Amino acid sequence: MDSRNKVTNRVRDFRGQVDGMTQQDLADRVGVTRQTIISIEGGRYNPSVALALRLAQTFGVPVENLFQLSEEEHHD
Repeated sequence: MDSRNKVTNRVRDFRGQVDGMTQQDLADRVGVTRQTIISIEGGRYNPSVALALRLAQTFGVPVENLFQLSEEEHHD
């Protein structure tokens, strides 16, 4: 994979800011399994656009606050 396309995320950070929110709580809120949340937080899975938007909506932030391209400065 081209490193310019690597997506990083802050889902774990935002979940940690919500008092007592577990991976299962988040999974239930956005309609996926706990394993999906584990994979997203671990950087092993990039969610669909719809799921990324649901996650952002859950935390009340723009999707760009949760997901970023790791090397955005390289626009080819």
